[in-house]
Amino acid sequence: MAPSRAFTWLATLRRAQLVPSRASMVARSYHSYDHPPPSGTFNPAEQAILSAAYKHVPEHGFTQHALSLGAREAGYLDISTNLLPEGPFSLIRYHLVTQREALAPRRETIFGTPDQASLSVPAKVERLAWERLLANQHVNHRWQEALAVMAQPSYVPSSLRELALLADEIYHLAGDTSVDPTWYTKRGGLSAVYASSELFMTNDYSPGHTETRAFLQRRLDEGSRLGSAVSGLAQWVGFTASAGVNVLRSKGVRI
Repeated sequence: MAPSRAFTWLATLRRAQLVPSRASMVARSYHSYDHPPPSGTFNPAEQAILSAAYKHVPEHGFTQHALSLGAREAGYLDISTNLLPEGPFSLIRYHLVTQREALAPRRETIFGTPDQASLSVPAKVERLAWERLLANQHVNHRWQEALAVMAQPSYVPSSLRELALLADEIYHLAGDTSVDPTWYTKRGGLSAVYASSELFMTNDYSPGHTETRAFLQRRLDEGSRLGSAVSGLAQWVGFTASAGVNVLRSKGVRI
């Protein structure tokens, strides 16, 4: 990759918080958790509405209707959904955040046996990425609708940021402690591989999504070179936008 292209790529990653700035690397020896909110991602009212609404996603999707149902169940008026200015995207982000945060408590269960504990870092990365993909099973049939929301330009940066935090979390839980330039390439590569695997899963009807896991393993085996990370993330953004437009058109929106 030409130096100018590499510089542009790293600058883009920093803007999306896929890699830390030099200053943040000085403050942390490894794990990044870029600017974590001091009192949680969601305030108590948001948490109450979103957690109640989330139970309606399999039936109603990541929609305003699901949010309204959640508000009622949480003891709020329907208008209380105005507390969530991002609308349905708040529900999507709730899914992304809670499922990412759920990985750490399951780490001991996942790697609790001697054979699992002795796995290499790449093998643990694959296992954790697969565990995260499995958490999409109950909303997988609604994920194309989520893509329609995530494709909106105002939400793409937040979506990429959550993808970056997931890649960072997986490498952290896998026990990777590298602080050399591969810190960037590994996370960029994993972000691309995970995103493409997640998209693959939306059209995977094999028992237990076995074809998705095989796809994930193939992509990880190919390696996470910087060039493939650029291509993979560009493909994800393009696919998300395309899927979003198609879903919106299917809903009768003239685009």
